[in-house]
Amino acid sequence: MSTYYAEGVSFAELDRDNTRCDVAALRDAPVAHQTRQHAPRYVPHRVCNAAGHCHTNGGVWVPGDIYSVDVNADLRKRVKAQCMGDRGYSPVELPACPPAVAQAAPPGPSPVLPRLNAQSCAIRTDGGLRIVTQG
Repeated sequence: MSTYYAEGVSFAELDRDNTRCDVAALRDAPVAHQTRQHAPRYVPHRVCNAAGHCHTNGGVWVPGDIYSVDVNADLRKRVKAQCMGDRGYSPVELPACPPAVAQAAPPGPSPVLPRLNAQSCAIRTDGGLRIVTQG
């Protein structure tokens, strides 16, 4: 699981800072959708006889699919990462906790982000994320 982390910060403060940085990133790098189209492709018409001998007899051009892309998405991620870094957070990847650890953990998000070690894991909760550090 991916999250931003700063030891000792309350989950409520992390949540507020996350929201502030989301808003700042959206303000500084707003959604900018562009409509694009994949290249057309030629599909040959293949004709085969009963003996299995085939030949190409014309074909058709199929237009490329139309899709939309947000050209500011990568910039927005960088702006958010910079904002969170300026507030003292680092991005971390934590494995999901095993079921036994998740069942034994108190409900809800971590009140304060604990010190991480090699046995740290994360549990998604209704209110956010609980980080469990064993050992």
